[in-house]
Amino acid sequence: MKLSGNTILITGGAAGIGFAFAERFMEAGNKVIVCGRREAKLQEAKRKYPELITHMCDVTKESDRIALFDWITSEHPEVNVLVNNAGIQQRYHVLKTNAKENWSYYNQEIASNIEAPFHFAMLFAPYFSKKDYGAIINISSGLAYTPMAVAPIYSAAKAAVHSFTMSLRHQLEDTAIEVIEVAPPAVNTDLGGAGLHTFGTPVDEFADAIFKGLEAGETEIGYARAEKAMRMSRDEIDESVKSMYARMKDTIL
Repeated sequence: MKLSGNTILITGGAAGIGFAFAERFMEAGNKVIVCGRREAKLQEAKRKYPELITHMCDVTKESDRIALFDWITSEHPEVNVLVNNAGIQQRYHVLKTNAKENWSYYNQEIASNIEAPFHFAMLFAPYFSKKDYGAIINISSGLAYTPMAVAPIYSAAKAAVHSFTMSLRHQLEDTAIEVIEVAPPAVNTDLGGAGLHTFGTPVDEFADAIFKGLEAGETEIGYARAEKAMRMSRDEIDESVKSMYARMKDTIL
């Protein structure tokens, strides 16, 4: 990937993995725009990096996604890189849900993790195709390959992101747009709730490793357990999913 001289939009970029990426892209000589739905987090990020451009956006809403696209292409028409990072994770047992009355709660996970990255890619790809260089980076997960049964929608959504990214890469192969998938392992962020991933890879360690992959021109970049998951056989996947569920099922029952 071309790592400097870009204007980069990172969804969910005010905290966690997205913010770590923003820091590194700015250090490499890029203009970075981050969007999010938590004003306090955006302000905190802006205080730390005054040069960072922030914008409120709830990516689960179609109208917000279109408004963000229109704003960026108008105010920052040089934008040429999209990082689809925003996402949420919910853990539950299907027998303990009330999908008749609470489907809107579970649907937020689909809207954030599937609708948003697909829609943004379809909005920005035609715009980037007119430029000399562009890139779309989709953040999937090691759980796209070995699902975590206590987070079924999240795992399925990330599998969809992986599949969509593969198709997008083929469709755009005759353009100047690079299509890159980043598959994190468990990373020590607040994804899913504070304290759930304290066992995970430190966020700076993860981000540094991913940037080495970007610099090397890789188009599918995993790290630690996620990198292993990307190459597992079906038998290994089945065993991994089974053992992971056995370890975690008591956290949701």
